[in-house]
Amino acid sequence: MFRQPLRNAKERLPLFLSECGRRARVLRDSLWRPPNRIDPSLRFVPGFCYGYWERETRGLELLKEWLSPEQFAQYDTKSYFEVTGCHSGKRYRISHGTSMNIHELDAAGCPCVGWCFAPKGYLVAGDVMLAQKIALETDERGALNVANKFFVPTSRNMHLHY
Repeated sequence: MFRQPLRNAKERLPLFLSECGRRARVLRDSLWRPPNRIDPSLRFVPGFCYGYWERETRGLELLKEWLSPEQFAQYDTKSYFEVTGCHSGKRYRISHGTSMNIHELDAAGCPCVGWCFAPKGYLVAGDVMLAQKIALETDERGALNVANKFFVPTSRNMHLHY
């Protein structure tokens, strides 16, 4: 009674496994990206990869046009620049990046607390840093009201465990 269906299953199983293997290879090949082309986490944002490096270059060029000569020199040598908040007069260091890249500096120029805020959307680093610079220099309170604060490890507080 079960011999015929069992025989059919034995004949079809290798074909089924072969087809599964072929589909797995097709899926793997469609997801493969050349190395060092773009951050792998960004491949899930539709259309983000197309023209990424051109947008990155334009964003950095626009940022550099807005930097003062001192800020440009800092950014060129250290990949960060400092801005002064318009309300408090505090100094902030904006490092190259799109998130968790703002550090409030103490009187000695050491990072004491971190701030994270960015415009909405998938923007390149130059555009995000420019928006952060403008926000801190023109509406510091508004920017910090929407920002997330984070702990910055320093030599003074390394012994503290949070």
